[in-house]
Amino acid sequence: MVTLQGVRRWVMTAAITSITVSGAIYGAVLRSKQQFNQERKRLREASPEDMIAQLEAVRADLVMKKNELERKIADFQAKRIGKEQEHKTAK
Repeated sequence: MVTLQGVRRWVMTAAITSITVSGAIYGAVLRSKQQFNQERKRLREASPEDMIAQLEAVRADLVMKKNELERKIADFQAKRIGKEQEHKTAK
């Protein structure tokens, strides 16, 4: 049998849980908005030399990733060709 005290306990538990969850979400949104505004301010105040240096660093990272991917593709193609030749000689 459900008592008034049991119902009240469930209502209070649900209310406290919803307040906690909504507070956590609201805090996360505020923090991400603050970080976004700080990043935008930093970019706005950056000198052209700083922006060029940052872009060059990003470019260097992308070139490194491109080279790594090209190497992996070449290795994969070499393995595939090797297996095809091995398969042809086995016939």
